[in-house]
Amino acid sequence: MSGLDESNMPVTNEAATIEERAAIWLQRQHFWDWSDSDQETLDAWLAEATAHEVAYLRLKAGYGRTERLVALRTRRMTGATRARLFRFTAGAAGVLVLAAAGFAAQFYLTQSQDVTYTTPVGGHQTIALADGSQIELNTDTVLRVRVNAGQRTATLEHGEAYFQIKHDAAHPFVVAAAGHRVTDLGTKFLVRGGPSRIEVTLVEGRARIDADDAALQSHSAILTPGDDFVAGPRSISVTRETAREESNKLSWRSGSIVFRHTALSDAAEEFNRYNRDKIIIADDAAGKLKVDGTLPTNDPEAFADIAQDILHLHVEKRGSDFVISR
Repeated sequence: MSGLDESNMPVTNEAATIEERAAIWLQRQHFWDWSDSDQETLDAWLAEATAHEVAYLRLKAGYGRTERLVALRTRRMTGATRARLFRFTAGAAGVLVLAAAGFAAQFYLTQSQDVTYTTPVGGHQTIALADGSQIELNTDTVLRVRVNAGQRTATLEHGEAYFQIKHDAAHPFVVAAAGHRVTDLGTKFLVRGGPSRIEVTLVEGRARIDADDAALQSHSAILTPGDDFVAGPRSISVTRETAREESNKLSWRSGSIVFRHTALSDAAEEFNRYNRDKIIIADDAAGKLKVDGTLPTNDPEAFADIAQDILHLHVEKRGSDFVISR
């Protein structure tokens, strides 16, 4: 499992919440149709914190002991006793299902605090919510999440996040960023935002975007798959993207960045989001050259090698940074 990152753990009634989440996962495994996607989401939740893994394994061990005890006793019982035991264990299973469902309902209805998740430069974190939704955070991202009886909301302070939302028409999931709101209509979408700019790429389903400022009615739109919405202080655009362009935007989920005929200065700016060792483009002429390729997000030296070997530019190492010029 990955190491514990305490900066990403919410300061709430955490022990009880983790125990409830672990019980929900165990109940799903034993009484629901369990898929590869469910297993991936569980693995992501276990990897978020050591406390998650400890709670889950403790409950799983208890469940396993109960199953073994029932099996041992059953071999020694008469048919009538087995029938009574079957009725009891069937009832107990029902109680377990109801208890786990109660845990889920309690979490869904009472989790009203804002929980803040952060990733460092170069970081990547997956969040599994109790409602079945999943959020992936990219490098240098701050996201606040609130789930309760009346609302499911997230606020992207800055950075980038990929949302895979479990649709609930009675409790729509709303993402706030840069003076806009993205409302899920059964959706997978990417949001990248800062203080004054938001970009939303719709991958699956539909989403509605509205501006917080009622005067900016032109900043509202319904997005369908392939739409890319960009809004800044003075402009707005909605363009169509190909499946390949969408895939390139999401390549960070597998630890890479894809450049397609990208100006070197823009490529360096994007690459620097993931690294503390920076790429510095020293002159405009070098910055205007175009670059193509797929690079790991955490390898500034590979970027410098392309500039030197493919574009025939001068590369100088200054401290931990790479300075590129004609």
